[in-house]
Amino acid sequence: MSTPTIIVFVAVVAGRFLLPLLIFRYPLPAIIGCLVLDGYDQSIFQWFGYDPEGYQSYDKAMDVFYLAIAYIATLRNWTSMWAFRVGWFLYFYRLAGVVLFEVTQLRPLLLIFPNAFEYFFIAYEAIRTRWRVVGRSYRFWVALAAIIWIFVKLPQEYWIHVAKMDMSDTLRDHPWTIGALLVLILVAAGVITLLARRFLGGPDHPLKLRADPVPEEMNEARERAAWTARHAKVRSLATLEKIVLVGLVAVIYGHVLPDFTGSSFQLFVGIGIVVAVNAFYTIVASRRMWTVESAWAGFIGRLAFNVVFAFGADWLLNRGSGNLDLIDTFFFLSLISLMTSLHDRYRPVHAVRKRLVPEEASRRELAKHARV
Repeated sequence: MSTPTIIVFVAVVAGRFLLPLLIFRYPLPAIIGCLVLDGYDQSIFQWFGYDPEGYQSYDKAMDVFYLAIAYIATLRNWTSMWAFRVGWFLYFYRLAGVVLFEVTQLRPLLLIFPNAFEYFFIAYEAIRTRWRVVGRSYRFWVALAAIIWIFVKLPQEYWIHVAKMDMSDTLRDHPWTIGALLVLILVAAGVITLLARRFLGGPDHPLKLRADPVPEEMNEARERAAWTARHAKVRSLATLEKIVLVGLVAVIYGHVLPDFTGSSFQLFVGIGIVVAVNAFYTIVASRRMWTVESAWAGFIGRLAFNVVFAFGADWLLNRGSGNLDLIDTFFFLSLISLMTSLHDRYRPVHAVRKRLVPEEASRRELAKHARV
């Protein structure tokens, strides 16, 4: 592999992991960028005469990563709790389906568990750029999810995962499909425009691509730490959610990492123990006000703690012999540290938004404000 090809390969893979982090501040442009890079990364490699063996498995795992980051971003950014609940279901439903697929290799499972969360996230953020989202009814968001599920994702999932068709290959082998695709895009744009006029009305505010600021009472590290010290517990639904979130994402990566030999169950249990220890670490640090404003600094501190804990526990349990694979262990610890530190950082923000948004006040107020 030539030096330019190595540079391109490293740049593309780095982009698959770093671009999702922009979703927290620029949700719509960043996730569209992730979607485009996901669709053309392999074609980019082929343009440079390189086709990585088994890259498709890594590609699916990196999809799971950026969607996990997008879900955590909803904790920070989404002000509509009805939309959040629908998105929560769509994300974890898909995550469970991908894990089942990795275990069984039954491709129809990807059709049964379609990735509707991705386009639902895009639709929510597209609406937010010009229209209000708070006050729209639960039926509005469920209907939006159903349209995406039935008319967008089911055909796409069948095309990609059941029929095993690739868009770039199809466009190359059948040039006439370019015209058909353009017509389809124009028709879809027209339908979306009509639906937007019917159900959204005129724009409510100027274009907003940057995420809304967090509530003032949660925009500092000490405020988030104070909330965590008061409300967080190790034995809680929040910890269970983190265990399921990080554990299932790790299981998916465990199926694609070439040197990992453990079972999915062992990996999930091990990840769950580390996540629970991290929850305890977060509560202790919050009660002592060990805080940092920078999300990167929080990640580095969490990673250092996890490295010491994991390798220290391995050394003690194996009486100094140690049998952890350094590369795989460091990868999983980095994954745990990033996702748990971000989840812990933005869960207090979500809790405050849930209390503040009008649609949570009462059904009567919701009926008054909802358009659908």
